[in-house]
Amino acid sequence: MEKFKNVVIGFGKAGKTLAKFLAQHDEEVLLIERSNQMYGGTCINVGCLPSKNMIINGQRHLEFADAVAKRGTMTKQLRNKNYHMVADEPLATVWNGQASFVGNHELKVAMADGTTRQVAAERVFINTGATPVWPKVPGLTPSERIVSSKEAMELAKKPARLAIIGGGYIGLEFAEMFNSYGSEVTILDHHAQLLGREDADVAAEVTNDLANLGIKIELNAELTSATDNGQQVLLTYQQAGQKRQTEFDAVLVAAGRRPNIDGLGLENTDIALTKRDAIQVDQYLRTTVPNVWALGDVNGGPMFTYISLDDFRIVKDQLFGEGKRTTADRNVVPTASFLTPPLANVGINERQAQADNKDYLVFKLPVKAIPKARVLEDQRGVYKAIVDRDSHRILGATLYAAESHETINLIALAMKAGLPYETLRDMIFTHPTMSEALNDLFKAPVK
Repeated sequence: MEKFKNVVIGFGKAGKTLAKFLAQHDEEVLLIERSNQMYGGTCINVGCLPSKNMIINGQRHLEFADAVAKRGTMTKQLRNKNYHMVADEPLATVWNGQASFVGNHELKVAMADGTTRQVAAERVFINTGATPVWPKVPGLTPSERIVSSKEAMELAKKPARLAIIGGGYIGLEFAEMFNSYGSEVTILDHHAQLLGREDADVAAEVTNDLANLGIKIELNAELTSATDNGQQVLLTYQQAGQKRQTEFDAVLVAAGRRPNIDGLGLENTDIALTKRDAIQVDQYLRTTVPNVWALGDVNGGPMFTYISLDDFRIVKDQLFGEGKRTTADRNVVPTASFLTPPLANVGINERQAQADNKDYLVFKLPVKAIPKARVLEDQRGVYKAIVDRDSHRILGATLYAAESHETINLIALAMKAGLPYETLRDMIFTHPTMSEALNDLFKAPVK
């Protein structure tokens, strides 16, 4: 059995950054990645970067096949760069294979070349990410025409008619993207509202804009079966008590993601799972086994690459710092969905403020009142903020507007610093910008 001081399972943001850091600090590290097409992790290969590249090229009116090729070239370059950022370190070793636990600190690795290797480690860091959720619907199984977001970006040709199962953030990003390439898109969602976590007024604005693009939205639609005949997929669903059937050239399943613990052999360890089958960790990302950590999506935290990076910082602080950094420090986390215009959030929204019985003020500004939006020729959307009535501290904000993925960071910074909303109201911003609209947003509460 081979022995390593550190073993990292998974080449995602936290894993690759930690492996490189350990090697640069005179510690031996083995990084095991199941697929040689996933060096760098989800974000680089099948998530954030390739999808945004496809979105941008759709807006530039590129042909679908050309956009797919450009995405492939970009991911190949990034994958190669990420492999070498670790593999070129003298104390780092990269294996291509499936790692599974046979004990708390022992692993069996089914190598890509068909051999099997055994490894013992002083420390193990699990960074295997997340995998798509597939609803348990008869016939809804992966095929050339029934795909996840990964395969949707690799389709040989643009589907003339595309169904998207799920009206969440990923589903809506892909709905707009395929619409921009000329596909006829239908969203099927079993909820009464798209983006169920958003306030109803914000969700209504997004829904209206999607409909104006020609995207068909079927809410309260319960999918009952899928039949792939080799050329098209027949979807059967119940809506308003009636059975409906529609054929599509392709079906994209965007029903969420779950922690990827498949094949890890956790049953052979004392590593505990949460009720949602994530690896259970404490605020220092330690599992229930000493010297085994879980980082990134697999530990059930927010599924963002920048959270995975912060997980690395927490572990680094334990190994080389003061050990003070924890997940409790992440009390302000901005997010963005790259619709057109983007939808960005930080903190709580009005729905959550009501549920928590907060005493709050609401500030709201239509984007059509922002000069820069007129310059950009996109006046869709709304700014909305929730403020504590007594302290005047910002509790949260939702920005559905051009450049909101950038502007939201200003609000997040103000929240992190504990500043009253008046700081943004009275701030001197450059002009013309979308951020200067924070002056007007915080002029007076609407309720």
